[in-house]
Formats: sequence, structure tokens, C-alpha cells
Amino acid sequence: MTSLDIYRDLYKLDGEVALVAGGAGGIGSAICNGLAAFGTQVIVGDYFEDKAKQLAAKITADGGKAWGMKLNVLDVEATHQFVDRTAQRFGKIDILVNAVGTHIEAPAEEYREADWDRVVNLNLKAAFFLSQAVAKVQISHGGGKHIHISSVRSLLGIHRGYAAYCASKGGLNMVVKQLSTEWAKYGITVNGIAPTFTRTALVKNYLEDPDFYNPLVARIPLGRICEPEDLAALTIFLAAPASDFITGQIIFADGGVTATQ
Repeated sequence: MTSLDIYRDLYKLDGEVALVAGGAGGIGSAICNGLAAFGTQVIVGDYFEDKAKQLAAKITADGGKAWGMKLNVLDVEATHQFVDRTAQRFGKIDILVNAVGTHIEAPAEEYREADWDRVVNLNLKAAFFLSQAVAKVQISHGGGKHIHISSVRSLLGIHRGYAAYCASKGGLNMVVKQLSTEWAKYGITVNGIAPTFTRTALVKNYLEDPDFYNPLVARIPLGRICEPEDLAALTIFLAAPASDFITGQIIFADGGVTATQ
């Protein structure tokens, strides 16, 4: 092995097994493709099983390794069973990517309890118990990587009715820090990625509205919104050996927004 090979190996993911929860979504699908491109075996876990299987079939047709499976992270017991079955089938789970998330918009003074519970349960509670399930597998296998997709709104408020979303993502950041502290002794790193508005179907209508889009981009120093590929690239880094000494961090993929606000 040459000195150059040592550095090439920092991004080697061949043979790694990655579970991507929310893998069929706009961000999740880019992450699945990115990890597969580097040789990772990708399990596309998503509530919408048909979409998960379609994405897995596309990745496989393009030369990657992927399997699509139904995963409902709101069911804690089912999540643990899913993780156990996945670990048994593939022998291990090296990487967890949590790309699950939702928002329900309403003014804070009118926010309904049911909507609050829906957002917080999916964005925060499910994230913790998903990590817990995977960590139980990884502890017996010598470690692994956890990557949670947070949001720039975990740090900054917004002039919209996002009370539950901002609260849940802020809580997720602290879950990342706490789990990284507790699980470091097992060789498990836990990090978060916090993007600004990202070009996905979920926000398509917002981005097509000039009155929304133009002021949004004007606040971003780099002059554009986040693309799913930006998040895939960062996920690849956090999944690879190159990031082995990084844990408990929230990396803001925001074009400089948090540097100016």
C-alpha cells in the first residue's frame, strides 16, 4: 500500500451496509444513490414500500446494490423488529441515515395538539428509537455511523407556522449530541446534517413561487438553495472512514445562512 492508497481508503465504502430510513424521499433517494455509487449495500427503508422498491430496482439497474423495504418508524416495536431482521439478513448494519421528516404548518396560536404530536413523534421520537435499534446491533459488531437529517430551522426561527418543526429539529440536534456522548465508547459516531431549503417535491410549490423563492435565495450568501446532491455528498463523507474522528456535530449545509443570521 502506498501513501496515496492510505488516503484513497478514507473514502472506501465497498461492502458496507447502510440503512436509509425515508430512503424513497427527495433527500433520501439522493443519499441512497450516493452511497450506492461508492459500493455500499443500501437498504431503502420507507413507509411507501412501492417507492422504496422502485428506487432500489433503479439503483440495481444502474450497477449498485440496493433493496427496498417497508419501514414505519412511528411504530417503535416494528422498527426494532425491522432492524433485527435486516441485520440478520445482511450480517450487519454499518451505517444508519435517518432522512425521515415532516412538517405541518399553522400559526403557533392555532397549532393543534394532534399536529404537534405527529411532527414531534416523526421528527424526534422516531429518530431516537431508530438510532437505539441500530445501535444495539452495532454495539455487538464494534461500532458504526449514525447520520440524522436535521434542518437550519433547528437553530433559527422562521416567519411561518413551524413551531413543532423547529422544536423537533432542535431536539434532534441534542439527541445527536447526547447519543454521540453515550455511544462513543462503542465506536459509534453520531452526527447531523442541517440543510436550508432543499429542492425536493415536498417544497416544489414554494420554490415555484417567485415571491417566496427570490427573497429566500437573497438571504443565502452562496446565492442558491440546497440540492439533494449536496446532502448526499456530505453523507458520504460522514459515512466514510474519513470522518472517524467527527462525532456529536451538526453540520449546516446552508450556503452560509447561519453565518449571517
